[in-house]
Amino acid sequence: MSEAKSYYVYALKDPRSSPAQAFYIGKGTGTRSSDHLLQPDTTRKGLRIQAIVESGAKVLVEVLVQHLTEAESLKIEAELIAAFGTEDSGGPLTNSVMPSGLSRKQRTAITVPTGAQERAQMGLSLLKEAVLNFVRANPQGVSNSDVASLLGLRSDYGGGSKDYLSYSILGLLMREGKVERVAGSKRHISRV
Repeated sequence: MSEAKSYYVYALKDPRSSPAQAFYIGKGTGTRSSDHLLQPDTTRKGLRIQAIVESGAKVLVEVLVQHLTEAESLKIEAELIAAFGTEDSGGPLTNSVMPSGLSRKQRTAITVPTGAQERAQMGLSLLKEAVLNFVRANPQGVSNSDVASLLGLRSDYGGGSKDYLSYSILGLLMREGKVERVAGSKRHISRV
């Protein structure tokens, strides 16, 4: 199969209810769908996996759609998350990405074009994946400056050189338990 059509969309399901309820929707290639089960992180998804395993049950992994391009998988993943809803919006999913239409904040004076938030969240997902892969490839750790300059995320807004985007991405990965900052240093290492 060509690399272009190697993506799929999957659901992680909790077998403790009948029928088993999806608690996470994701996209990936290869063994991505089962990788979550190997080393659960400290995100809501990881904590749910740990709770299921500790109860003596086994997380169900179901491939929903396969033979997709990355763009197709991102679109389907976002649509399914929006359809099911995240815990933050009253739905069952532990996903942290919030597709369009699920945001709790409404600002009447601001227009958000249709699909803009979904595309932003898809882009954020890709950026997080790229930064995490970069951190994993450098077990000695990387600094925010490394992430900003070597991944082309350096900002020149207003002539300044504050790399807030890369700081934000590293912060999100730290909150998800995937990256940690080495004590007493500016370097970040992978936890997964």
